Amino acid sequence: MQDLTGKVALVTGGGRDIGRQVVLALAKAGANVCFNYFDSDTEADATLEEVQKIGAGQGLQAQGDMTNAADVDRVVKACTEAFGPRIDILVNVVGGLVGRKTMEEMDEQFWDFVIDVNLKSVFLVTKRVLQQMEAGASIINFASQAARDGGGPGAIAYATGKGAVLTMTRGLAKELGPKGIRVNSISPGMIATAFHDTFTKPEVRERVAGMTPLRREGQAAEVAELVAYLASDQASFITGSSVDINGGTYFC
Repeated sequence: MQDLTGKVALVTGGGRDIGRQVVLALAKAGANVCFNYFDSDTEADATLEEVQKIGAGQGLQAQGDMTNAADVDRVVKACTEAFGPRIDILVNVVGGLVGRKTMEEMDEQFWDFVIDVNLKSVFLVTKRVLQQMEAGASIINFASQAARDGGGPGAIAYATGKGAVLTMTRGLAKELGPKGIRVNSISPGMIATAFHDTFTKPEVRERVAGMTPLRREGQAAEVAELVAYLASDQASFITGSSVDINGGTYFC
């Protein structure tokens, strides 16, 4: 396990699924973790309770829309008021498919919303949190296997947004490297979460898992352990990378 004692982390979308596991992994490693949620109040309460049970790093939850600059500012201020002015780790988990629509089916409003959730949120949060970061800090963005292969049916907008996250990660790594700040991203494949419960048919999930060399879906906790590693000093020479965690279904 990585040692993040004394570090302060901010995790967007930390109320449930992968975000929750990221919060718990960072807290287990000793970090004080602020996490944002939007409408998953009950799930966020449960996440905070789990952090408190761990008894290592402290936790703080803050509601907000990460596509809204005022909300982003409020969440960051809540974090710094609780744990001090420095933020050492930022994990941009917020994102989602929203719905499956082909190019012919989607309208401008749908396109803008999906891009805002998956890309604008990363821009707004990162820009604000950089004010609190010093040398040695780390940013981990969430892309997707869809960014690599274009996504499944009706996922063009989502895949495009996540592809842009990959590009932003590389650009930020170049820009922030001289300041001692590392920036990486993670591209998960089929992970057992509410995302796929909602948007992927059971037979499709079974077929994809069967095609995976490891013959199964991934678990959110497995993704979270990768985040903890990238956030730690053990990954001190890794920046500008996107780590694929998909059980071997896609190689870059």
